Amino acid sequence: MTALGPPRAPIRAPRWPSVPTSAPPDFSAIRAEFGVPEEFPADVRAEAARAAADPPLPELDATDLPLVTLDPLGSRDLDQAVHLAARGDGYRVTYAIADVGAFVPLGSALDREARRRGQTLYSPDRRVPLHPPELSEGAASLLPGQLRAAAVWTIDLDADGEPVDVTLRRARVRSRAQLDYGSVQAQADAGALPDALALLPRIGTLLQARAEERGAIELGTPEQEVVATSDGGWTLALRGDLPVEGWNAQISLLTGRCAATLMLDGGVGILRTLPPSRAEDVEALRVLAPALGVPWPAGASPGAVIASLDPTRPGHTAFLEEAAALLRGAAYTPFEGPPPAQPGHGGVGAPYAHVTAPLRRLVDRFGTEVCLALSAGREPAPDLRAALPDLPALMAASDKRTREVERAVLDATEAWVLHGRDGEEFSAVVVDAQDGRGTVLLDDPAVRGRCTGEGLTRGTRVRVRLEAADVAGRTVRFRLDGAP
Repeated sequence: MTALGPPRAPIRAPRWPSVPTSAPPDFSAIRAEFGVPEEFPADVRAEAARAAADPPLPELDATDLPLVTLDPLGSRDLDQAVHLAARGDGYRVTYAIADVGAFVPLGSALDREARRRGQTLYSPDRRVPLHPPELSEGAASLLPGQLRAAAVWTIDLDADGEPVDVTLRRARVRSRAQLDYGSVQAQADAGALPDALALLPRIGTLLQARAEERGAIELGTPEQEVVATSDGGWTLALRGDLPVEGWNAQISLLTGRCAATLMLDGGVGILRTLPPSRAEDVEALRVLAPALGVPWPAGASPGAVIASLDPTRPGHTAFLEEAAALLRGAAYTPFEGPPPAQPGHGGVGAPYAHVTAPLRRLVDRFGTEVCLALSAGREPAPDLRAALPDLPALMAASDKRTREVERAVLDATEAWVLHGRDGEEFSAVVVDAQDGRGTVLLDDPAVRGRCTGEGLTRGTRVRVRLEAADVAGRTVRFRLDGAP
């Protein structure tokens, strides 16, 4: 699954500020190196300003719904607003998605620029948005207290969390509050969630259980993140999801599954696909598990094993690194007529489509427009259908550029925070190793680097010595302490 958005909740943060002697990494230069389009052309900004000055509003009025948004603290590009309610012995999920298609007509300057960008790119020093701020942080964003156009999904679930009825309509909405993950987690822990989210733990946990039954795989691997220090510099931390983020993600995944079903039933659309895990990859993990202290009960699926892991344990961390092999081959798959030969998503355990982040990801706008047409009993417009085959290449190019920038940012920061510390010892976990070479993840700062030395064993805790931190080359290199 493609993740978008600012960093996730912290697992651990550095205990010390880094004070390197070299100049800090130049993130703007990295973006330029990989061709990130930073500024919007004048005609695109002008078109966005006109659209923002006269925002389209659907006739259907759904402002009575007490929707709220839930995002990282400080977000302004708010794609989704949610309300959860009981319905008999089941539940009703109302999920309003920013109606970006109402602002960005096909063939417009805004459309052409969005295709060039593909997705919002997040860097430590700035956000490079998919759409101009007049829309992404203004007229199209589901900001609290503002009248907004939205594509509103109403998904009725039975007592087991399975969809029994789905509708999708354009409507005007008004979010009641902008909530953030940390605050909502604290409210959940205190048993004092706001009414709109009171059922989130119950529904989220229910959906997670159904996902496990489908064989879904969610790695949940802690991610490196560049964070600002109090002295104006940068350092690194490891971050992972709070429980409330996992529950909230299930609402988005539920909507994506419903969108995929609508597309498959209608015979047209674009799916996010991922082939099933290869049997040889699963078996390799099963063989590796005992050496890393990972229990694999008889009959347990890989997803269930992964869900039981503790990322703070070295062996489990190494296992999660290896488990990434199960999720290779993700693609965007457009189709018209018969369904694709492989319509499913191995990570979700079901067919799935991206429709919930149109402010930040290009393909979601097209998927939403297809679903709106099909839900209304109409064929999607010819120009919309004609655009679908172009999206996989556009998204692949954007994903590649985003990965390159993110990796370069991390590499540059790793070298910078360790510059001048050659010869220093660090505690680390070996996340992979073979023939005296491997990769280690330091405890503090959260640096990942190549390491050499006989005796490197995957999933063990070791002491390593920094051999070099090359800021210009964006590389760090370690040696197992005591190795020749």
